[in-house]
Amino acid sequence: MLIIPVKDGENIDRALKRYKRKFDRTKTMKNLRNRKQFNKPSVVKRARNIKAQYVQKLRTAEEQS
Repeated sequence: MLIIPVKDGENIDRALKRYKRKFDRTKTMKNLRNRKQFNKPSVVKRARNIKAQYVQKLRTAEEQS
């Protein structure tokens, strides 16, 4: 449960912005989306490896140019 203390005289927009930032940092929505359907560990690992290869390819291309 997220608790955002609102100070006296604080703008509600600022408090809402703090809430949204804290909500994003807890990765709540990401966890909910991941739990919607089951992914086999091998599929998750393969997707991670493919992403790592892609990022590595971008970095080497950036270093060469």
